Amino acid sequence: MKKYLLSFFVCIFINLMGTAQDISNHISYTRIYDFLDELANDGFIELNSAVKPYSQLLIANKLEEVRKNYVDQATNRKLTKRQLKELQYFLNEYALELDQMPESKIYLFKNKHFFTSLIPPVINYKDDYFKARIIPILGMHLQYNDNGNITKRWYGAEFQGMIGRNISIYGSLRDISQTGAGPLSGPTYLNDEPGYEYTFGADFSDSRGGIKYANRYFSIGLIKDNIVWGDNYHGSNILSGRTPSIPMIYLQVKPAPWFELNYFHGWLVSNVLDSTYHYLENETTIHYRPGNKYMAANLLTFTPLKNLKLSIGNAIVYAERTVQPVYFIPIAFYKSIDHTLTKGLGVENQNSQLFFNISSRNIPHTHLFATAFVDEMQLRRFRPDSPDKNPISYKAGAHITNFPLKNISLVAEYTRSNIINYKHSIPNLTYTSNSYILGHFLGDNSQDIYAAINYKPIRGLDFKLFYNNAQHGNEYEYRRRGEDQNGLYGTIIGIISNPSLGDIIWSNQTFGLHITYEVFRNSYAIIKLENSDIRGHDASSEVAYGEIRMTAQEALDRFTPAFLQGNNTTLTMGFSFGF
Repeated sequence: MKKYLLSFFVCIFINLMGTAQDISNHISYTRIYDFLDELANDGFIELNSAVKPYSQLLIANKLEEVRKNYVDQATNRKLTKRQLKELQYFLNEYALELDQMPESKIYLFKNKHFFTSLIPPVINYKDDYFKARIIPILGMHLQYNDNGNITKRWYGAEFQGMIGRNISIYGSLRDISQTGAGPLSGPTYLNDEPGYEYTFGADFSDSRGGIKYANRYFSIGLIKDNIVWGDNYHGSNILSGRTPSIPMIYLQVKPAPWFELNYFHGWLVSNVLDSTYHYLENETTIHYRPGNKYMAANLLTFTPLKNLKLSIGNAIVYAERTVQPVYFIPIAFYKSIDHTLTKGLGVENQNSQLFFNISSRNIPHTHLFATAFVDEMQLRRFRPDSPDKNPISYKAGAHITNFPLKNISLVAEYTRSNIINYKHSIPNLTYTSNSYILGHFLGDNSQDIYAAINYKPIRGLDFKLFYNNAQHGNEYEYRRRGEDQNGLYGTIIGIISNPSLGDIIWSNQTFGLHITYEVFRNSYAIIKLENSDIRGHDASSEVAYGEIRMTAQEALDRFTPAFLQGNNTTLTMGFSFGF
């Protein structure tokens, strides 16, 4: 009997272990995300695209699923010639995840365990217990317009290791320098450039990595990475991934085909000094430290029908002296917990959020999606006669692939964010990290219209023609009550009773053509030509309570780097190994 019990538990343990290394495929490697999205739209795979990054094993398994079901079986549902070549190419790039050595015609060294190729430049290692790759990183982009020029260079390396059946460890470092007209990224700039914390001038570095344990049912790890929550093709309004990478404990659970849980507890950067926390140097000089800032968030995804994904989640940004253990509970409604911890004391609550995502690929070749980010909500505010409106951001869009013409896709997306969405009256509790908004890059009181046509004639070559019309209305600070800088008295109700968008104080209308050729994995030659008209505008209405009134030039300087101000045609050229 004991032997049977022992065998039973051993079998269960082996079944739970499974083989499931989990290395995050960074969101900057956009072509593999685009290809999987296309395969899902065309009905070859099922995909939860509301949560990124994907693991490299998931990517490899999805590619292998398509190969087995639609290539080896020679079914009636055929991939296009270009899709078939893309599939073969990506299968080779993710060969280690499938326990195989990649192939290359140009290599330096090759034996049973090592494979060092020149194209692509990578070192691969594989034995029975350990697999690894080392990828050099090198790149340069040159940008020109009538306002000047920018030269951006970077170099570094990336390591990925898979230990045994369940443990993954990975890390990367990029050292980036920029000369010329100045940085394009900044916390107040209304663009989708990745956020960075600059060291000297426009120089900065970006270090990401993590260690994870994974089996067939769940993955848990300590990572520093960029994550995106919410379906989108031009900036998510839930978690955009635009902030500098965040250290976090991340958990993903997939116990059944119809359910998936994603959760993290992250350590954010407040950029707010704590006057009670400092170092003393030479007994005379005081160095103040930033205040603590944390975030816990979950997203639960249900699949009631094949290709229909319904997601609901919530988050809390909190700034206690230490980590609150209760926020390590993956499935919880954090606002309720916050009330339990703070309400009876009569102190200020923390900052909680609620979000939804709907994704449908039930129409052939079509992805329909909608997301909502709820900062504050009262049901009465949804009534048409309510003067004050809920601070909510919502997005809706569609992506059509290979219909009616092969190798052509269409994207249309609309985003609208109400007044003071993402903001808070207490700086430590804002929905930001390193002062960059965690949600949509346009911030509150804004709208964005985006449309694009993508043409992919051959493997690796992408043409994208797009139009973007972005607008930002009156700028408000979050004031609950009292007197503001304009000498006006009011409450938060007065602020969110103002019309959204109100006066348009900033606008960006851009037409662009992007040509990208992926020579080999995550290594690109690019040409971008964009005509943009970015302007500030004077407000015509009377100054409202809580409003930060600016002239047209002040609004332009606040929201746009000097390099992009006005009517410009900007040319970008470059090449990169890695990103």
